[in-house]
Amino acid sequence: MVENFETHASNERTFLAWVRTAVAIVGFGLAAARLAPQPTTSWSELPMLVAGALLIVIAWLRMQHVRRRIDNPAQMPDNSTVADLFLVLMILALFALLGSFAIHVS
Repeated sequence: MVENFETHASNERTFLAWVRTAVAIVGFGLAAARLAPQPTTSWSELPMLVAGALLIVIAWLRMQHVRRRIDNPAQMPDNSTVADLFLVLMILALFALLGSFAIHVS
């Protein structure tokens, strides 16, 4: 059995939730633009795909950071500024993704 299995599973579920969010927004943006009566330009797809990929990469980096903290045998205080920084970067990437979604669909 993996030590701290519940905590690791929770960490991975959080990562997968961010991945699902990015994939859903990008997929819905591409589908909505294809169903629109007027054609969209392909240049507007690139920022949306890049922002979605950036969100997934930052979420993966945060998951790896939290995994190392979980595996650390020393008791650590729960005030990791690096994990908080990753969270802020993920939120900024999410807003960039939503903004590029709005540009692409409109």
